[in-house]
Amino acid sequence: MWAKPTQSSPRPGARASLPQPCVQHPGKQGTARGTAAGPTAPTARPPRAASARSRKQAGGAALTQREPRWRENGAWSPGAAPGPRPDWAPPRGDAPASLTAAGRVPQGERARPVLSCAALPSARPFKVLATETITGKALEADIYNAIPTEKVDGTCCYVTTYKGRPYLWARLDRKPNKQAEKRFKRFLYSLEDCKEFVWNIEEDFKPVPDTWIPAKDIEFSNGNPLPDENGHMPGWVPVEKNSKQYCWHSSVINYEAEIALVLKHHADPGLLEISPVPLSEILEQTLELIGTNINANPYGLGSKKQPVHLLVPHGAFELKNPPALKQNDILSWFEGCSEGKVEGIVWHCHDGCLIKLHRHHLGLPWPLAETYLSSQPVVISFNRTKYDCDFEPKSLFHHFSNLDGQRFDRLKDIKFDV
Repeated sequence: MWAKPTQSSPRPGARASLPQPCVQHPGKQGTARGTAAGPTAPTARPPRAASARSRKQAGGAALTQREPRWRENGAWSPGAAPGPRPDWAPPRGDAPASLTAAGRVPQGERARPVLSCAALPSARPFKVLATETITGKALEADIYNAIPTEKVDGTCCYVTTYKGRPYLWARLDRKPNKQAEKRFKRFLYSLEDCKEFVWNIEEDFKPVPDTWIPAKDIEFSNGNPLPDENGHMPGWVPVEKNSKQYCWHSSVINYEAEIALVLKHHADPGLLEISPVPLSEILEQTLELIGTNINANPYGLGSKKQPVHLLVPHGAFELKNPPALKQNDILSWFEGCSEGKVEGIVWHCHDGCLIKLHRHHLGLPWPLAETYLSSQPVVISFNRTKYDCDFEPKSLFHHFSNLDGQRFDRLKDIKFDV
């Protein structure tokens, strides 16, 4: 199958190489962008919508579509793909789903597949589904001896120093401007006879704040960070106190006391705990911000009137009864047990590599009406006397300190007394 363009070796100006076909070696696992399904159908050039003029001439009729064209022997030909389908072609119709790999904590490396992937033709450039074959990347990371944890649905954060003290940083990817994005999308769709896409680092990307820093595993060329295969530069910006843009991030930190509101396991099995944690204890770690105003609130926390947000360290929730690394077993685990009511699984490998699997890679829905995390009991541990500062009356720190010692049957049952 065709993969997304990847970075070439560093040189002046970032270059994304033309996608290469996957080679499936007999007796070996599929590669990160390969398919284990063998020869499959070619991808049609995505249909274009009719122009405004043509729609007007048609008297408001439905949008017209161009006839599908198929690439064969370096040329485009109309109609159905003739003859046998080439080995490099992506699959037609439905396909099984894939395990994909995340980066290393806390370096912000981009995701890699665990099982070999299949890309399906759709309105969007790619729809990632998995095959039954575990990729070489996952095997190299020794996934069979990795620690499986719950993949939490939120927005990624990072704690590192800023102005000489621990700070929370929000994820901010530097993205192409409109003109560059159009060129890049045309390149992705066209599959024409050009060998690489050339980025102009200085002119093709939107500006970012001066405080922006790139993720640590990003590649550089001539002192400039290079975009990944999606055309983005992953990075971070510090979250200032009372920030309007990152108000939900700032609601879970208190720089005066240098603490953060963290959700984690309690010492008692089967019980969660919300407590203030010194920022110095989570320095150089990545966390997930979850809550009322994050990703449509899949865990049902708080309300519009009383929003609740919390930080969850990556890898905090180890799975008690994880599935075997077989597609059918994983699918049954997601569908058949309460612990499987999660967004996905992240395997923490001993070499620091993170391997992730999302429910969507198996064709399963998310979010769910009831999730495993939101249905667990939780206790509030917040001894206010340990801190010299006064918390603002409307802050989460004030509300949670008033709930010190209280226990709720479910995480989503937390409510503040007004």
